[in-house]
Order: sequence, then structure tokens, then C-alpha cells
Amino acid sequence: MEGKELNVGEYVDLMALLLDLQLKDEFRGGVVANFERIMAIAQVVNEFPLPETIEAASVFEP
Repeated sequence: MEGKELNVGEYVDLMALLLDLQLKDEFRGGVVANFERIMAIAQVVNEFPLPETIEAASVFEP
């Protein structure tokens, strides 16, 4: 999404429509606020630089 700002309110409305979710107006503001927080956290993660030598693990072992 280079060069475009995500409209979180529009995203929430479209996803609710896609999922056939009846999102009440009284809850919409809270949902939008939470998605804005999620977007800020994801931006920090996505901007974290990784060295080219990093490889994805084929199997997760705790």
C-alpha cells in the first residue's frame, strides 16, 4: 500500500459487509479504534530490519 493511507473506518465497514457481520453503530467506534492500534503495532513489526541471512524455520519446536 505504498503511497496510500488506509482508511480504517472504511476497512471495518467493508470487512463487516464481507463477513456478513451486523456491526452496531454503538460498537463501530471501538472496533475502528482497535484496528488503528493493531495497525500501529503491525507497522513496528513490519519496519523491523532483518538480516538477509535469516531463514524461516521449517518446524516450530517450543
